[in-house]
Amino acid sequence: ADVGAYLREETEARLGDEIREVRGHGLMIGIEVKRGSNRLLRDLALEHGILALPAGRTVLRLLPPLTVEREHADEVVDALEAVLT
Repeated sequence: ADVGAYLREETEARLGDEIREVRGHGLMIGIEVKRGSNRLLRDLALEHGILALPAGRTVLRLLPPLTVEREHADEVVDALEAVLT
Protein backbone atom coordinates (compact mmCIF):
# COMPACT_ATOMS: atom_id res chain seq x y z
CA ALA A 1 0.00 0.00 0.00
CA ASP A 2 2.86 2.39 0.83
CA VAL A 3 4.66 1.87 -2.46
CA GLY A 4 1.39 2.13 -4.38
CA ALA A 5 0.58 5.45 -2.73
CA TYR A 6 4.12 6.64 -3.44
CA LEU A 7 3.83 5.62 -7.10
CA ARG A 8 0.50 7.43 -7.51
CA GLU A 9 1.79 10.58 -5.80
CA GLU A 10 5.00 10.69 -7.85
CA THR A 11 3.11 10.11 -11.08
CA GLU A 12 0.67 12.93 -10.33
CA ALA A 13 3.43 15.30 -9.20
CA ARG A 14 5.77 14.74 -12.14
CA LEU A 15 3.29 14.11 -14.95
CA GLY A 16 0.31 16.22 -13.90
CA ASP A 17 0.15 18.15 -17.19
CA GLU A 18 0.50 15.03 -19.36
CA ILE A 19 -2.18 12.87 -17.72
CA ARG A 20 -5.82 13.25 -16.76
CA GLU A 21 -6.03 11.11 -13.63
CA VAL A 22 -4.23 8.50 -11.55
CA ARG A 23 -6.44 6.09 -9.65
CA GLY A 24 -6.18 2.77 -7.95
CA HIS A 25 -5.90 0.89 -4.73
CA GLY A 26 -2.64 -0.47 -3.36
CA LEU A 27 -0.46 -1.51 -6.29
CA MET A 28 -3.35 -1.76 -8.76
CA ILE A 29 -2.96 1.56 -10.56
CA GLY A 30 -4.67 3.09 -13.58
CA ILE A 31 -3.20 6.12 -15.31
CA GLU A 32 -5.59 7.91 -17.64
CA VAL A 33 -3.67 9.65 -20.41
CA LYS A 34 -4.87 12.41 -22.73
CA ARG A 35 -4.26 10.42 -25.92
CA GLY A 36 -4.47 6.75 -26.87
CA SER A 37 -2.58 4.30 -24.70
CA ASN A 38 -1.45 1.77 -27.33
CA ARG A 39 1.62 3.71 -28.49
CA LEU A 40 2.59 4.42 -24.90
CA LEU A 41 2.31 0.75 -23.97
CA ARG A 42 4.51 -0.22 -26.92
CA ASP A 43 7.14 2.40 -26.07
CA LEU A 44 7.21 1.43 -22.39
CA ALA A 45 7.80 -2.20 -23.30
CA LEU A 46 10.33 -1.75 -26.10
CA GLU A 47 12.33 1.20 -24.81
CA HIS A 48 12.16 0.68 -21.04
CA GLY A 49 11.30 -2.99 -20.44
CA ILE A 50 8.12 -2.12 -18.51
CA LEU A 51 5.04 -4.21 -19.12
CA ALA A 52 1.73 -2.45 -18.65
CA LEU A 53 -1.74 -3.38 -19.84
CA PRO A 54 -4.50 -1.35 -21.45
CA ALA A 55 -7.70 -0.72 -19.52
CA GLY A 56 -9.79 0.91 -22.18
CA ARG A 57 -8.54 3.25 -24.89
CA THR A 58 -6.85 5.84 -22.69
CA VAL A 59 -5.84 4.05 -19.48
CA LEU A 60 -2.53 2.38 -18.68
CA ARG A 61 -2.92 -0.32 -16.05
CA LEU A 62 0.02 -1.11 -13.78
CA LEU A 63 0.01 -4.33 -11.75
CA PRO A 64 3.51 -4.63 -10.27
CA PRO A 65 4.48 -7.55 -8.03
CA LEU A 66 4.03 -7.13 -4.29
CA THR A 67 7.81 -7.12 -3.83
CA VAL A 68 8.21 -3.81 -5.70
CA GLU A 69 10.17 -1.10 -3.90
CA ARG A 70 10.32 2.69 -4.17
CA GLU A 71 13.36 2.50 -6.46
CA HIS A 72 11.31 0.45 -8.92
CA ALA A 73 8.47 2.97 -8.69
CA ASP A 74 10.93 5.75 -9.51
CA GLU A 75 12.09 3.82 -12.59
CA VAL A 76 8.49 3.46 -13.78
CA VAL A 77 7.77 7.17 -13.31
CA ASP A 78 11.02 8.04 -15.14
CA ALA A 79 9.98 5.79 -18.04
CA LEU A 80 6.47 7.25 -18.13
CA GLU A 81 7.94 10.74 -18.16
CA ALA A 82 10.23 9.85 -21.07
CA VAL A 83 7.41 8.28 -23.09
CA LEU A 84 4.81 10.97 -22.41
CA THR A 85 7.00 14.03 -23.03
